[in-house]
Amino acid sequence: MDRPICPEDLPQWMAGELVIDSTPLGWSDIKLRHYRTPPQEISVPGLSDFAIVAYQNRETINWRPNGSTWESASVSPGSVSVVTRSESSHWRWDGAIEALHIYMPFDALARIAEEAFERDVAEIELKASLAARDMALAEMIQRLAMEARAKGLGGPLYVEALRCQIAVHILRNHANIRFQSKEWNDGLPQAQRRLLVNYIDENIGTSISLSELASLVGLSVFHFSRRFHKEFGRPPYAYVLQRRLEHAKEQLSRRDLPLKVIAAASGFSDQSHMTRLFKRTLNVTPGEYRRQLMSTSRAAEAGHIGDDMRSSEGKMRWASGII
Repeated sequence: MDRPICPEDLPQWMAGELVIDSTPLGWSDIKLRHYRTPPQEISVPGLSDFAIVAYQNRETINWRPNGSTWESASVSPGSVSVVTRSESSHWRWDGAIEALHIYMPFDALARIAEEAFERDVAEIELKASLAARDMALAEMIQRLAMEARAKGLGGPLYVEALRCQIAVHILRNHANIRFQSKEWNDGLPQAQRRLLVNYIDENIGTSISLSELASLVGLSVFHFSRRFHKEFGRPPYAYVLQRRLEHAKEQLSRRDLPLKVIAAASGFSDQSHMTRLFKRTLNVTPGEYRRQLMSTSRAAEAGHIGDDMRSSEGKMRWASGII
């Protein structure tokens, strides 16, 4: 079996003009390439990514996927070829073809599937099709191509929204999905739990995002949130907030630290944020909590001094024969 090729390598097997390439735009988990190709016959190794080809003109395509028999179909705007990853194919067309190609890696599609179905994905395979009529998918790919040309305001957010729509549409209409036996409500392995606890404590003074924690254990945000809640008994944001509170309480035992310094070191946005959490959780302000600590500490010290004095007096009485 030939080693899969990445989308950028396709021109080594297919002659044509690359009109649009999204790679320089830095899109995440999706690539778009617009090709104009002359008549030709080609053999293409399997691709590393899933691929959808949306045709822009009318033509007849001949296709032999993965060594099977030849198929022939007429394509036009609204027609798409669905190509699963890692399978070689043979193509032939007798007229010029203009088409938009999109590519999505397995991990990206699997993350969307896990969020949609709330289960671990073992495998995804696209249902190979030479000329499926899918106007909705073709329209979404067309909008993606328009964004690649226009580079409009809010481009990354717009592309992210389109990517999610395209992924869900592909999963619903063009994919076979095999799930792992265990579901998300199994919690987290102890090694991952320790990793998360240590990471949060070591970075408590910084902004810790949900996506950051999810990537730490290799899960989608949605999938991670549910597993974390099962494991810790609360959502990630609530756990992190509680750890910030505990850190601040420890720091308040030091009289020399200003409240704003403690707030920053504990990861609060400002002193007011820390004060609001103290009031809501402990019904005291940080200043009041510190005074309570100091009062308790002085009382304890006074108790120790009294005990020492009583002990000394007892020893003196014993030495004098009073006791």
